[in-house]
Amino acid sequence: MDDLRFYLLTFLRRLPYFLVIATTISAVAVAVAVSLPPAYVSQMRLVVEAPQIPTELAASTVRTPALEQLQIVEQRLLTRANMLAIARQQNVLPNIDEMTPDEIVRGMRARTTVQQSSGHNAATWMTVSFEAPEARIAAAVLNEYLTIIQEADSEFRRGRAGETLEFFAQEAERLGTELTAQGAQILAFKQENTNALPDSLDFRMSNREEMQGGLALTEREISRLQSQRAQLLELFETTGQVSRAPEAVLSREEQQLRQLESELAETLLVFSEENPRVKLLRSRIELLQTEIATGVYVPATIGDQVIANPEPSALDIQIADIDNELGLLEEQRDILQSELETLTETIERTPEVSIALEELERTYSRLETQYASAEQRLSTAQTGDLIESRSRGQRIAVIEQPNVPNAPTRPNRLLIAGGGSVFGIIAGLGLILLMELLNSSIQRPEDLVTRFGISPLTTVPYIRTRQQIFVQRSLKLLMILAIVVGAPALIYAVHIYYLPIDLVAEKVMNRLGVRW
Repeated sequence: MDDLRFYLLTFLRRLPYFLVIATTISAVAVAVAVSLPPAYVSQMRLVVEAPQIPTELAASTVRTPALEQLQIVEQRLLTRANMLAIARQQNVLPNIDEMTPDEIVRGMRARTTVQQSSGHNAATWMTVSFEAPEARIAAAVLNEYLTIIQEADSEFRRGRAGETLEFFAQEAERLGTELTAQGAQILAFKQENTNALPDSLDFRMSNREEMQGGLALTEREISRLQSQRAQLLELFETTGQVSRAPEAVLSREEQQLRQLESELAETLLVFSEENPRVKLLRSRIELLQTEIATGVYVPATIGDQVIANPEPSALDIQIADIDNELGLLEEQRDILQSELETLTETIERTPEVSIALEELERTYSRLETQYASAEQRLSTAQTGDLIESRSRGQRIAVIEQPNVPNAPTRPNRLLIAGGGSVFGIIAGLGLILLMELLNSSIQRPEDLVTRFGISPLTTVPYIRTRQQIFVQRSLKLLMILAIVVGAPALIYAVHIYYLPIDLVAEKVMNRLGVRW
């Protein structure tokens, strides 16, 4: 009981401080609650609709998650430029001409509320609301917001679809150019190495074997004729006679013709009609046939000199025949050797050419695969761009248009006044508690026992005279009256001579980014 009485007396002693805090805060709260202008809140609801064309039939190239799409649109909506433009166009804020751009942006964002919701197997939607002093302004601002949201969504999706289409168009063009260039390089390489391509290696190997066989046959024939010529010369030197062949009764031209025909038949066993050796033999056969048929002798020549044609002896005839045949065979051998060397060189170069050609063809095949893939993706990008240009893809749709509110939504004057008063009382009690905690003076007998460890026999309180009590009570009463009357008067003076309380509260709310 004594403790309760002590705390009550302490409270009464600190009552002026309590009244200063509680009355001031309560008065401010009541003044704000009374002076705040009505606020109208307009609201609209948006939802992200799924693509109108099934994805398995034709898919859009813009595949942004629905919630991410709403977040992107929200960030584009609340940009500084949009907030300033709409605020000045609709004259949203009071005394907007006297406000800085930062204050305007803070005020617009404080009045704008954006809520998003999404879930598994649930629609993704967004609610946008705006608070304004007039219902018409609230609805007008929301209509501006709606226009910006729809334009931003359309621009975002079309922009991405267009960028995707442009990228794959450039990629397909680049790969097509590279593919054409690579094809031209392969063609030029094949033309440059026609005789060494791997495709004709088997034919050239077979042809080389035939040439090697023909060359060996020619070498054997040359060796035989050289041996026969040496034997003739040796026989003539030994006996002075030459054994005539049965065909000696034939003329020299007829003998040469038979030899050439025999040689042509042997050559055709190895070479084709297009072989230079075959053509040479045929031309000589035709020349001899003409001489025999006409009886006109065409003299042989060495360079530009004509060889005389005296009546030859039997030895001369045989030696001349052998020499002629040797000349033809040696010429044939030289041709075969040249062709064989060329053919061998191309065969030896074939592995190198094959490796280079395979590298070129691998590059061509890789480019061809990339080009086909790019063309397919380009086709998909064209379809996606067409879907977005016709607004058939995923898009933000309006399910609740901005409305003009019929009644103000804020402020809740009773809540503001009551809450402010309760907060003032709590703040006043808190101040008294803090002052007592910081006060170290002795106020009751228990403090003597606690501080000095002594037990007094009795305590005598401070006894005031009637005059002192009257003066003290008069001062307290005057202080209470000054606080009760002065605090509202001060608020009223601020409202009249400095700035209306509603504007002061408006500035505070704009700076804090909150609404009542």
